[in-house]
Amino acid sequence: MEAFEKRLLKLSQNGDRQAFGELVDLYKDKINSLAYRMLGNLQDAEDIAQETFMRVYANLHRYDDQYKISTWIYRIANNLCIDRIRKRKVRRNQLSLDAEITGTDGLEYYDTIQDHELTPEQQFLQQEVQEKVKQAILSLAPKYRTVMILKYLDDLSLQEISDIVGLPVATVKTRVHRGREALRKKLRDI
Repeated sequence: MEAFEKRLLKLSQNGDRQAFGELVDLYKDKINSLAYRMLGNLQDAEDIAQETFMRVYANLHRYDDQYKISTWIYRIANNLCIDRIRKRKVRRNQLSLDAEITGTDGLEYYDTIQDHELTPEQQFLQQEVQEKVKQAILSLAPKYRTVMILKYLDDLSLQEISDIVGLPVATVKTRVHRGREALRKKLRDI
């Protein structure tokens, strides 16, 4: 797979737009998912995904082939998400108490999957728990939120996360541990 991706990237660097389109197709769902999990807002996630691929295209010539292509793309998306979170914080601090704060819009992917074995009451309780977990993840500091999403939802290794966030593996390991502890405290009641 990686050889195929490198071939697409090389063709894209030489101006082949169709190859770049295929590269986007390989990663668009993963980047949308990451952005939605980081931001909790469907519109923001779509904006971040689009901006990610615009930056990838604009910086094709700057790709460092010592890293995996997926790592490079994830890193761009992750940085854009963190920037968006920081901008939200500034905006929230400037808003009055009466102002409407954008929350989590749209339908969550997990809500669209129905388990026909569950009763309506069980489904409701399950959705309630999922919403609490989602809110707990969204309330984590961005540095913990990122590693938790990449580790537990995207199932990436500590080394892959290290490459994406640009930190040593030991630091990533510490952030995963601290993020897990923070989540445990937030979800103690469930």
